[in-house]
Amino acid sequence: MKKLFLGFLIGVFSLTLSINSAFSSSIPESKDPIKIVINDWTGQHVSTKIAGEVLKKMGYNVEYVSAGALPMLAAIAAGDLDFVTEVWTNNVNQFYHDGIASGDIILVGELGLSPQEGWIYPPYMEEKCPGLPNYMALYDCAMAFGRADTFPKGRLITYPADWGTRSKDVVAAIDMPFIPIAGGSEGAMVAELQSAIKKKEPVISMFWQPHWIFATQEFNWVKWNPVDGPCEEETQKKDTACGFEQAQVVKISSKQFKEKYPHAFKFLDAYTLNNDIENLGMLEIDVNGKKLEAWVDEWIASNESVWQAWIDAAKS
Repeated sequence: MKKLFLGFLIGVFSLTLSINSAFSSSIPESKDPIKIVINDWTGQHVSTKIAGEVLKKMGYNVEYVSAGALPMLAAIAAGDLDFVTEVWTNNVNQFYHDGIASGDIILVGELGLSPQEGWIYPPYMEEKCPGLPNYMALYDCAMAFGRADTFPKGRLITYPADWGTRSKDVVAAIDMPFIPIAGGSEGAMVAELQSAIKKKEPVISMFWQPHWIFATQEFNWVKWNPVDGPCEEETQKKDTACGFEQAQVVKISSKQFKEKYPHAFKFLDAYTLNNDIENLGMLEIDVNGKKLEAWVDEWIASNESVWQAWIDAAKS
């Protein structure tokens, strides 16, 4: 009887080893590169590179492909690109919703960030525009935010053109006396804010958090009316304006990625980052001058228990 039981245990152990070996041998499922979208803001660089470098540890070939936040959706739906770690759901177009509905774009889940978006300004602007932070004050003091190229209207820095036209749409919907000026990039927006603050010049800008700038500068947010349900940005009215729909930050992939790389898809499903991680990365890269790749390597070296859990989920 003891020999029989011992033989049973050996059999179970051998089966376990065989299963684990089968999982290991099936990763990576293909030597073809996984094409990961990289956008043009530092926070997204952080979330993208951490994911990609951990996938490399699992044996995958990874290729980072630069793409605009809106043009990338067609490539994901067509299967030409595999996944995106960080999509802000209030900055997408109808193509995103159609792709989710058709199954060509897979909504993998939330990344884990706690985001906020809207218009920000330095506190000294409240002396020049009494009534702030209420948005209605901007109708009376738009010229306080003006420049020679926008007079008599105010000048509003908005997201780069390929991030969409949300601020422009809101300004038009509620007839706000401002001229939206698209920033060239995240870096250009930050540089303009910092320059204006240094000189105590007027400035107001569309912006978001998490972002390292809030750890180095003080800003106030323009306040809007609360609303039950989603804020309909393009159809809101002046007296009841809700401003901006607040986002979820989600991961998406192509359906081909899920089919071709099921274990990598499980990894992406398990992959999460919080504001603290992303803020730290942005601060080190954008303020302290550390190279993105160097910071990611350091983070991975110091946080094995975090990313090992993602790998374990991929193998489960």
